[in-house]
Amino acid sequence: MTTRLRLLAAILAALVLAAPAFADPVRVGKSSAVGFTFVPLDVGLDQKIFARNGLDIEVIQLAGSAKLHQATVAGAVDIGLGAGTDIAFLVKGAPETAVGAVSLSPALFGIVVPYDSPIHSAADLKGKIVGISTVGSLTEWILRQLQKKQGWPVDAIATVAVGSDTTPQLAALETKQVDAVVSAAAFGWNLETQKRGRLLMPASDIVGAFLMNVIFARNDFLRDNPDAVRRFLKSWYETVAYMNSHKADTIRVARSVDGYSQDVEDKEFDTVMPSLSTDGKFPPKSVALVQESFVDLKILDTEPDVSKFLSERYLPPAK
Repeated sequence: MTTRLRLLAAILAALVLAAPAFADPVRVGKSSAVGFTFVPLDVGLDQKIFARNGLDIEVIQLAGSAKLHQATVAGAVDIGLGAGTDIAFLVKGAPETAVGAVSLSPALFGIVVPYDSPIHSAADLKGKIVGISTVGSLTEWILRQLQKKQGWPVDAIATVAVGSDTTPQLAALETKQVDAVVSAAAFGWNLETQKRGRLLMPASDIVGAFLMNVIFARNDFLRDNPDAVRRFLKSWYETVAYMNSHKADTIRVARSVDGYSQDVEDKEFDTVMPSLSTDGKFPPKSVALVQESFVDLKILDTEPDVSKFLSERYLPPAK
């Protein structure tokens, strides 16, 4: 082979190696457009971690868990990011499997009150009206756990569904439709910088270890594309590891998602980052509390065995 042919062969080989492999399309639904526990998706896209694992991610924003699972049932979403309490949808027949843990405590949430509110402790909430995202939601359950901890009857606090978006939540607070809302702790910190609201207490003061957020996969997608699910989970937990060691990059991306200030995002990183699962496994104690929540919220009459709806077989191998 002549020198010219060798050079041509080397160039062709380099082009082949440089050419991107075919990327599998995956439609990922988020049950909340903002929320730090779902930021690994955004950071992974920003850092091209999903792309390096051969995935072409399409992000679909959905307002709440019910819409997320409706979209999944309709075949519009392949993988969903939702709440641990969403496992009740699976118990009721949604054709999905929980394939990885996202967050193992409710550190993301808290109870937010108006800035000048006379409410300064949990005890002051008795007899008040509190906004929750929707009936049967994780936010309602957190509030019910507070009542249980205080030894109050269920009707000691009235609830109003104000949605999961912070705009109607703020409107409800400022028009005094509610005395408080269960929302993102960062929402309270952000309002405090504007003197429009404040965080009364973080949800982690109310509830301990809890399977707060989960990655779900549609069963037929799981059956037909198991390797894509494995690569998604590999990408997700690689991203969590990256976030743990790259605070500045994480905050930059998180701010582009939720619009909070540097100081608020810095506080949110320090508060919420430790709650993110690094391996995706489902701790039995956290799962047991989710099962208990179904009865507390009157979603189900008895605590189900949810083990058949959870699978750790698609998670990356332990290092």
